[in-house]
Amino acid sequence: MVLAVVTVIAVLLVCLLALGAFAVRRRLIQRPGGTFDCSARLDVPPSPAEGEDSEAAGESAGKGWIFGIARYNNDAVEWFRVFSWAPRPRRVLQRSLIEVIERRTPQGQEELALLSGAVVLCCTHAGEPLELAMSEDALTGFLAWLEAAPPGQRVNVA
Repeated sequence: MVLAVVTVIAVLLVCLLALGAFAVRRRLIQRPGGTFDCSARLDVPPSPAEGEDSEAAGESAGKGWIFGIARYNNDAVEWFRVFSWAPRPRRVLQRSLIEVIERRTPQGQEELALLSGAVVLCCTHAGEPLELAMSEDALTGFLAWLEAAPPGQRVNVA
């Protein structure tokens, strides 16, 4: 009986320490400032071509989204996964390599996978498709940051 109680207490302590580590990591990421909640879909499913079954594409439309935190850092945006202990960003998006294609509202199951009020920004980074989902306020700041590139940098904002 005592062993079971000690085991339960040990498991609870490990869980509390893990949650505390997430909180400390998030605080360290946000400490320099310039952060915003930003979900990302790094593996964007292809859009259905004409004549293909759009229902099959609709099933994968809400999948692949990862909750994250983005942080402005000079001419790049660093994107961190929320549920990770990694101290480094998962992706670094260089301002000069980001090309905005379109913005849209979440469709279908994306509404359940994303935070309430999110706007999806379809873009490419170094030629690879990428989708970012953020609040309307964060989107305004992100697009302003893109447009505020130093003279001579090519910026494409839809």
